Amino acid sequence: MALDIIVLAAGLGKRMRSELPKVLHPLAGRPLLAHVLEAAQSLSPRKTVVVHGHGAERVRAAFPDPLLAWALQAEQLGTGHAVMQAMPHVAADQVLILYGDVPLIRPATLERLCAAGRGGLAILTVELPDPKGYGRIVREGAKVARIVEEKDASAAEKAIREVNAGFMAMDARRLAGWAKKLGNRNAQKEYYLTDVVALAVGEGVPVEVVKVEDPWEVSGVNSKQELAALERVVQSREAARLLESGVTLADPARIDVRGTLECGRDVSIDVNCVFEGKVRLANGVRIGPHCVLRNVTIAEGSEVRAFSHLDDAEIGARCLVGPYARLRPGASLAEDVHIGNFVEVKASRIGKGSKANHLSYLGDSEVGANVNIGAGTITCNYDGVNKNRTVIEDDCFIGSDATLVAPVRIARGSYIGAGSTINKNTPAGQLTVARARQTSIPTWKPPKKTGRKD
Repeated sequence: MALDIIVLAAGLGKRMRSELPKVLHPLAGRPLLAHVLEAAQSLSPRKTVVVHGHGAERVRAAFPDPLLAWALQAEQLGTGHAVMQAMPHVAADQVLILYGDVPLIRPATLERLCAAGRGGLAILTVELPDPKGYGRIVREGAKVARIVEEKDASAAEKAIREVNAGFMAMDARRLAGWAKKLGNRNAQKEYYLTDVVALAVGEGVPVEVVKVEDPWEVSGVNSKQELAALERVVQSREAARLLESGVTLADPARIDVRGTLECGRDVSIDVNCVFEGKVRLANGVRIGPHCVLRNVTIAEGSEVRAFSHLDDAEIGARCLVGPYARLRPGASLAEDVHIGNFVEVKASRIGKGSKANHLSYLGDSEVGANVNIGAGTITCNYDGVNKNRTVIEDDCFIGSDATLVAPVRIARGSYIGAGSTINKNTPAGQLTVARARQTSIPTWKPPKKTGRKD
């Protein structure tokens, strides 16, 4: 049976108090709508239609997938009205309706809902200890009779704890007919999608209920408080997954994964670390406290020490990075490399066994094996227009406070004297020193303050 999916994502989100469209607010590093679309795509629909409204251009720009269809709801006149805007795109046998601000819905739950709705109508419900704000499921005996929104509910109906989670699956042709019958004679003067339940009952169409046990799965985001609460739920689940796979977490409540984190055996992660994008940690990797890793691959046995920031970098086996190190995009470390405190590496390859332990900058460089970079060394890679490369061949020793002005090549086995400014290629195996001659002036006197004393 062919399936079309409609995702309602047009809401203004007033309670978010933000210029950013609500469905673009990030949860675990991705927009709310991205989580919903991922769940939708797991069902292999014929077409997914996103109904957008507030911030329409920004929402569309955030999801350039050409397979998505878009329907504009210029005025937010209710969920039923939103579905009406999407119906011209619908041509499948069945329609599944999702919400762009309910990000934790599980694909398995959606599969159950679609199965229950074949040939009729199925709704997703959940029981809440405090159902305030939700539409109530009104039953006649065991059968669903209708859904009543809270503003239209009687006192007895408000006491019902089974509420509408919003998701529905139904026959597409029936939905097309019901959508034309929806009215707005209610407290909010809106076209409620939930009114299709009463229409189905009136036509003798079976209304099936799929109940979820985990309220978080169907929790929507309407405020920053609710977004923060869902963030903790996601991170708690991620921490549980990591622990189950054998990762040692110093404190499961103090880790944030904003993307995907893959770990080998005997990986340990200290507190307050943030992982963004795609991060892979091989066997025996240790991450110290307060580190940020974005799109990073770390090979077996390496250690990243406290307060280090790694971005689009590759680290080989048995490396030591940090504390307070920064690896910028394009940094690539071979095996047994040491990058120490307050060292920055950008768009550079560092060869096996090389070390830069203190206060250095290596940008647009090719560093060979067994090179020692002294404290205070920098590569001057930018001439104001172009980025030039520095090549340091194997077995070189770069003295402290050296300045290497690119483009320049430091030949194999070179020694660079401390404090030198090198702007020409050096010969192999020789000591190169480029300093001004040291001079002492015996007649010099220190300057004295002039003017009145304050």
